[in-house]
Amino acid sequence: MKRIVLAILLFSAANIYAETIKMKDGNLITGSIVAQTEYTLNLATSYGTITLNQREIDQILPDKHRIILKGGSQLIGQILDLDEFNLKLKTDDGAVVNIDMPQIVSVETYDYDRGENAQKEYVEKAQEVAAQREAHAAAVAAGTASAGVAAAGGLTFDNDIDQVFDTQKANVVNGQVVSSTAPQTTAPVSQRPMSDEEAFLKGVKTGSVSQQEYAAAAKEELAAKKQTEKEKPSKKPKIQRTEADFNKYYSVQAGVMPLDLKLDNSGRNGYGEEDEFDVGGTSVTVSSKFLWRLKNSNLWLGPELGIGSIANNTFEDKDSSIDHSRIPDPEVKTNGQIFRGGLTAQYYINPKSRFAFYLTGSALYEMLHVNYRAEQSSSKISSNGFAGAAGLGVETWIDDLMIGLEVREVFAQRQKELKNSAGANTLIQLQLSWKF
Repeated sequence: MKRIVLAILLFSAANIYAETIKMKDGNLITGSIVAQTEYTLNLATSYGTITLNQREIDQILPDKHRIILKGGSQLIGQILDLDEFNLKLKTDDGAVVNIDMPQIVSVETYDYDRGENAQKEYVEKAQEVAAQREAHAAAVAAGTASAGVAAAGGLTFDNDIDQVFDTQKANVVNGQVVSSTAPQTTAPVSQRPMSDEEAFLKGVKTGSVSQQEYAAAAKEELAAKKQTEKEKPSKKPKIQRTEADFNKYYSVQAGVMPLDLKLDNSGRNGYGEEDEFDVGGTSVTVSSKFLWRLKNSNLWLGPELGIGSIANNTFEDKDSSIDHSRIPDPEVKTNGQIFRGGLTAQYYINPKSRFAFYLTGSALYEMLHVNYRAEQSSSKISSNGFAGAAGLGVETWIDDLMIGLEVREVFAQRQKELKNSAGANTLIQLQLSWKF
């Protein structure tokens, strides 16, 4: 087997640059293309270099090989690739077939030249014509012959135009072209048996299995192999995008909450009962929660912790003890923090969906602190107590993680100087979560 593979490789290396030119008169010449223009083609053959007229060329043929298989069947086409174990062949009908080396008996290369003598004779004739052309050119230069405009391949447009185009002249009557009505005759088709060479070119069945049948069988085998590979389980187990196989849940959230806080400052020096100031603003919050599934239900329960900021605010300091000559524009500055902790529950409405919606509710204890910094004094205003939250969220899987959006309404009753604040505020937060 190794000898067969070696022979194929040596053959491919030796003929990788070989081209076979089919002429319109039926002759075939093999060689390497040295140069090519719109009118001529220079071909280096094993007998010398010749110049061919492009109008006389029918086509440039690809190398073809006959693969003889065990059992007498054969395949004909172009070898695309081969190694020690496999040969890839493109057949005449366009199919690509992979053949195992142990199935191959022999590999033959079709001899387009139809024998070395035929090619040698053609090349010698072409060289003789070239020599005559050079002699004619020398005679014209010496003044012993009439000049003519030479075309590629040695023909002249004044004498050999009909040979260049090889066409039947049209009939012209009163300046108009009249199609010939003469019946066209064709040579009778010979009924002789086809030669091995002709059978090879036409891909005629010569063994127990034809080229087309073998290619079709190879396609079916390849399709069955691909189907089997698809049915094989993936090496990496896919994550179930449902709730059924998970019992623990952890998430990290970040969001914003427009906080409505009203500070009643009437009890301080210099302020009246009508003096109420907005010390809220947009609060930035972060939180996390760790939940467990209750048995096999869609309900999850666990602790939650969160922290938020209260934006910086300023308003006029009306303290009557301020020396306005020293402090022309006194101000009160406020900011603060919110801490929350408690129990959270989530109930999934459609846990098997790509986008899972859930209802959420929380029972929390909230500690709110506002830092009050006036020109003459400072203090901390606190409002601690129980709070509740209820809202709606949505999650979806991204690889091993989930991303989601949650909207809550947070309810809390404020105390002391903050008693006039709103009892409900909307919290909007993005979340990144894991289930395991």
